[in-house]
Amino acid sequence: MSTPTSVEDGAPQGAPADAEPRNGFDKFFEISKRGSTVGREIRGGIVTFVTMAYIVILNPIILSGSKDVVGNTLNFAEVGAATSLTAGVMTVLIGLFARVPFGIAAGLGINSFLAVSVVGQVTWPEAMGLVMINGIIIVILGATNVRTAIFMAVPQSLKAAITVGIGLFIAFIGFVDSGFVTRTAGGPPVQLGDAGSLTSVPTLIFVVAVLLIGILVARRVPGGILIGIVVMTVVSVIVQAILHLGNSPKASGDWHMAIPQFAGQIVQMPNLALVGQFDLFGAFARIGALAALMLVFTLVFSNFFDAMGTMTGLAKEAGIAKADGTFPRLRAAFVVEGFGAVAGGATSTSSNTVYIDSASGIGEGARTGLAASVVGVLFLLSMFLTPLTSIVPIEVGSAALVVVGAMMMGQVREISFDKFNIALPAFLTIVTMPLTYSIANGIGVGFISYAVINAFSRNAKSVHWLMWVVAAGFLLYFARGPIELFMGH
Repeated sequence: MSTPTSVEDGAPQGAPADAEPRNGFDKFFEISKRGSTVGREIRGGIVTFVTMAYIVILNPIILSGSKDVVGNTLNFAEVGAATSLTAGVMTVLIGLFARVPFGIAAGLGINSFLAVSVVGQVTWPEAMGLVMINGIIIVILGATNVRTAIFMAVPQSLKAAITVGIGLFIAFIGFVDSGFVTRTAGGPPVQLGDAGSLTSVPTLIFVVAVLLIGILVARRVPGGILIGIVVMTVVSVIVQAILHLGNSPKASGDWHMAIPQFAGQIVQMPNLALVGQFDLFGAFARIGALAALMLVFTLVFSNFFDAMGTMTGLAKEAGIAKADGTFPRLRAAFVVEGFGAVAGGATSTSSNTVYIDSASGIGEGARTGLAASVVGVLFLLSMFLTPLTSIVPIEVGSAALVVVGAMMMGQVREISFDKFNIALPAFLTIVTMPLTYSIANGIGVGFISYAVINAFSRNAKSVHWLMWVVAAGFLLYFARGPIELFMGH
């Protein structure tokens, strides 16, 4: 299986841009035009869902684990059901309106920010009101083409660096989530496995999964990623039946999240009591306008640039990006993604955004919105099939992320490393993402360094004025801690 690169007409290499659609369905999703098939799209959608399904478990863990300012918590099961509902609806919408193979779900960066930094100051409904305001702002920026203008102002070298950085980022996520890389109490920040060796059975399953999926992809086996996921999930179920492992990421030898076993119950009715439980302006009354606006500013910057960077990388990997990095129906994708934040606030699931995990389905061959529609339908079904969804261990899903991260590294050839005014900002963009665990941080460092270095190396004309505006905004974003302390006094 080969991964197509971008061409100017937006069609994958090897697929004629004027390919005749077989029927109206084919024409709507541009399946033939993008060199794909219905089977490949369905397969890619299944792979993306399997890779993303952990959010149905992880989002409730993060959001239900924190008390708000008055001591209230969110119900685990209710968050899980609402997470599936919101992800399903928004992913179907981006598939139908933007027709791109992107999955949408609750963003991990923002849900952690809410649980750790926001609800200590406001209530959960008030926090979700801030998420909705953030989404409304992003929708307006997308609908008025401001977001597209900023996208166009980014030089091609940085767009390529964003793609490569995301590839390293998702691979690093895979390494950490699987236990292949762990944090240390002293010495280097991370280490290999447990005290420098791989002794955990789940982590060994991750290693075998990486090798199996890698072999299948190298041999160009159709459905290689999906086959690898299914095979290693079955292996994991057998191993669990024999060893009876637990599921604590802190305990050596345990699974890091879902235990791969059948719990007996397969179907259960979802509890959607959290839908509509938000207070749009309550935070402004509780903590004051300036403090609330600073929280909204942080949410907007994280949401805006995480999604922009993710879509850039995914579009390039899918071969639907044009020479300037844009892709068909870019504006629609921006608007729908913005509504994901609004919907996430309305359902108390945190801001929903495009997932870099979609790269796994793209690696499987997904190129159109049909794959996204499949992902969305599976998320909606997962509301009723939560016990079944949890069978796939994160160690197996992480293996797919590592393989796809390797695929995305190919974009590095588009960066002119012989020109240091281009090389250094690109390098900083690439390494900052995995090292700080944030796409937005990588983009911010890249923007600021590109503007400053080129301005003082006789290339100021190459810096679009919007780059300066965004770079200034990122300076405020990176200094938000001192600013919040100043406003607090």
